[in-house]
Amino acid sequence: MTSNLLHRWPSALGLGCAVLVLVAGAGRDVLAVVLGVAVLCYLTAAATRRRWMAWVGIAAGSVAVAASELAGLPWWAGLGFVAVVLVAGGLVGGVPRAPLTAQTVALLGYGGLAVTAVLVVPAVGMVLAGLALAAHGVWDVIHHRRDEVVPRSLAEFCVLLDVPLGLGFLALAATGAVSG
Repeated sequence: MTSNLLHRWPSALGLGCAVLVLVAGAGRDVLAVVLGVAVLCYLTAAATRRRWMAWVGIAAGSVAVAASELAGLPWWAGLGFVAVVLVAGGLVGGVPRAPLTAQTVALLGYGGLAVTAVLVVPAVGMVLAGLALAAHGVWDVIHHRRDEVVPRSLAEFCVLLDVPLGLGFLALAATGAVSG
């Protein structure tokens, strides 16, 4: 029993993080940042051709967000800069184009939704970010099932972070509990 629970640590960690964010009363900005960092970690793995680097991508994305805000820039500017560096590095380093392209397109799509979510009125932004994050859970499931790009542990963590957090924010938006 304990051994099975230890193998599910990514699920427990992801769900625990989702619950903490919801309990803390975070708003759409935090939700959008979570989405932005989620797609950056996948791009990190594809651009370096090292699956484990996806976990490093979470830390790097978080540092980029903090550095942007300390510099007086929007959080997405730091993530965008890191993404450009990763794509350029992947191209120069000769990583396989298909995974790099897929993760770049995903970053542009999900990242674009995340930025849009903070630029529109709070109620709409909360719904948009919640839907986008929950939908990113599908991306996580696909990568988990295919066992591609990122480690299964990261995809498992992300599913249990993205889906409950996205749906939780949709429920908050439905009740009118919207914050910036």
